[in-house]
Amino acid sequence: MKRCAWAATPLGIAYHDAEWGVPVHDDRVLFEFLLLEGAQAGLSWETILRKRDAYRNAFAGFDPQKVGRFSSKKISALMRDEGIVRNRLKLQSSVTNAKAFLAVQKEFGSFDAYVWRFVGGRPRVNRGNRVPVKTAQSDALSKDLLKRGFKFVGSTICYAYMQAVGMVDDHSPDCFRKNSGSGS
Repeated sequence: MKRCAWAATPLGIAYHDAEWGVPVHDDRVLFEFLLLEGAQAGLSWETILRKRDAYRNAFAGFDPQKVGRFSSKKISALMRDEGIVRNRLKLQSSVTNAKAFLAVQKEFGSFDAYVWRFVGGRPRVNRGNRVPVKTAQSDALSKDLLKRGFKFVGSTICYAYMQAVGMVDDHSPDCFRKNSGSGS
């Protein structure tokens, strides 16, 4: 079975085969990936996948209401949690992003309704062999998120987010997952 070349470890293969590029419309999962992609900045995605369960525990199951109420004391406790990436700016940004996420939900009815507007409500399918690191859509999403107070949401992070939640299908042309579950 052919799959994308980056899916080379058991954890990476499981993630590739079951999640990467599958359209997500659940706000809790969209929030999870927003925080995980921000945590990944400067690290490998494999590192984040290995720490994912610890993140779920540390971040209250990625409940934005609860994360938005994390205190400085809670951030200090998270700085001692060896199961997650212990970067104070990234941890503080999770609280900031939770509050901004809740504001977007209030304004648009859901984060899903907000974020999928950046691809016209449908996954964009990359037909070539070259996978971009950012696009006009990720630039626009990044710019709008930053304007709304989000942190760790540069265009490259936003593009990785869009890939993770299925807003774009960047599976290689010979990958068995190309266009599967993308609605295209």
